[in-house]
Amino acid sequence: MQYLIGILGLLIVFGLAFLASNNKKGIKYKPILIMIVLQLLLSMLLLNTKFGFIIIDAIATTFNKLLEYAAEGIEFVFGGLANDGTAPFFLTVLLPIVFISVLIGILQHFKILPFIMKGIGLLLSKINGMGRLESYNAVASAIVGQSEVFITVKKQLDKLPPNRLYTLCASAMSTVSMSIIGAYMTMIEPKYVVTAIVINLFGGFIIASIINPYTVTTDEDILEVQDEEKQTFFEMIGEYIMDGFKVAIIVGAMLIGFVALIAAINNVFEMILGISFQEILGYVFAPFAFIMGIPGSEVVAAGGIMATKLVTNEFVAMMSLADMSGQFSERTLGIVSVFLVSFANFSSIGIISGAVKGLSEKQGNTVARFGLRLLYGATLVSVLSAIIVSFIL
Repeated sequence: MQYLIGILGLLIVFGLAFLASNNKKGIKYKPILIMIVLQLLLSMLLLNTKFGFIIIDAIATTFNKLLEYAAEGIEFVFGGLANDGTAPFFLTVLLPIVFISVLIGILQHFKILPFIMKGIGLLLSKINGMGRLESYNAVASAIVGQSEVFITVKKQLDKLPPNRLYTLCASAMSTVSMSIIGAYMTMIEPKYVVTAIVINLFGGFIIASIINPYTVTTDEDILEVQDEEKQTFFEMIGEYIMDGFKVAIIVGAMLIGFVALIAAINNVFEMILGISFQEILGYVFAPFAFIMGIPGSEVVAAGGIMATKLVTNEFVAMMSLADMSGQFSERTLGIVSVFLVSFANFSSIGIISGAVKGLSEKQGNTVARFGLRLLYGATLVSVLSAIIVSFIL
């Protein structure tokens, strides 16, 4: 039965993407089919094999060790701030972003990350039927972040037509930044974080290939990566430390605002209607939860968490999932966890359009115009990834 629901879910997702397509005759079905098969195989490898367990365990152990190192610096500055036995979210989940940001900076400085991003991007371009720029951008978004990635391709930004710009932005919204993966792993199981990152990479190309199909000619298939400004090693360290701290502060501020706002709205709805706002959203999103393979008894609660992610951000939704984890089966926890690992939410429209606008006024306005279509596609990517995982769990 779960396989039939999964197949139905795939058909609905592709149908919704097809309805939004701007060039239905230009859709290339062979690369899409290949990428779906790859998603299934990679999900099976990561979630259902001993080799996959070894990979996940190695990644989780690495990030746990990084979080331990980060804790040394946090303890030095904030030691004694917390009461014994307590673990403030800002200190344990957000501040480690500073240390991981520094590591990304070091790997960038010594040209290790650019080499990896270009290599994986070139390989992906052979599979997805798109250009090298689109493939590089998807990998780079998952490593350096959804706004920073546009700086690396700013030489080409002004020259891109709207259809290629859409694909770049959709990739950025469908992935997550490496700097906050450690934070995610403290809130949901690492195996679901890693699996989501891998299959979202292909999911972004699948949905973009349907919503926004086009062909990149040999003359157009150019990749010009902008090198960072020359800095000394310690200048770079200082810059990435401040960047990481800014990210932690921004995420913390957004959490304070969104969590408080949701609590207030829930209270108002409960007083007036006798039902919380999140429960109402849960009913709205319940059909999507159902086609993702979530049991009928859990679809409303799961739908509420999915909607929370869309209207706020993934951190707020992950906190809700952690609070409600006792209500869900292991299968549901896995499916919802995979759905949550992306930047597909309303605030990302502003972040991405602002990042592009900072580099090109004209292109930033173009992104703002297709912002809702961008969110629509990125949300379908999350639903697609969750459905793929439902076949495996």
